[in-house]
Amino acid sequence: MKVYVDSDSFFKQMRDIVLRASIKRNLDITFVADRELKDVLKARETHTAALRKKAKEKNKNIDSESLKKIKSSIKMIVVETNSDSADDKVVELAREGDLAITHDIPLIDRLTEKGVLVLDDRGNIFTKDNIKERLSLRNAMTELRSYGINIEKNKRMGAKEVKLFADAFSKTIDKYRAELKQM
Repeated sequence: MKVYVDSDSFFKQMRDIVLRASIKRNLDITFVADRELKDVLKARETHTAALRKKAKEKNKNIDSESLKKIKSSIKMIVVETNSDSADDKVVELAREGDLAITHDIPLIDRLTEKGVLVLDDRGNIFTKDNIKERLSLRNAMTELRSYGINIEKNKRMGAKEVKLFADAFSKTIDKYRAELKQM
């Protein structure tokens, strides 16, 4: 399983959770945004250094060329600054069985159609089976707003929401790894 993160508006606090888990579990993860994210680049650099150090400890005679080939599985893709550039890139890259992280409901719909499991920033998990209801609700709210009726949006991101996301992300990764072991 590969993990793709729609990073354009993904909270830094959430990225930190995902980055720590990626390093700890050596996840193949790709962040997609319209700009470089310094924390992602720093995490990739730190992870690469740790992997190389571990390789050196394991094999004291490892040559520098072999060491250079050892790289973090954290990737950063920078796309053009268009409204759907990051979304389109995530859809292009993700495959059935992968995990994507985004709070963009139309993007979730596109991804679940491909068989991609999607986690939002509130810890909700979406599949083909449950996204249509959420998409209908989103479209109804958009229509109400167009008539000047403002309905309260999601609450601000607090400690509770961060914990819900962290727990759901960890649980999803653990479940996937357990399923792989059974195969």
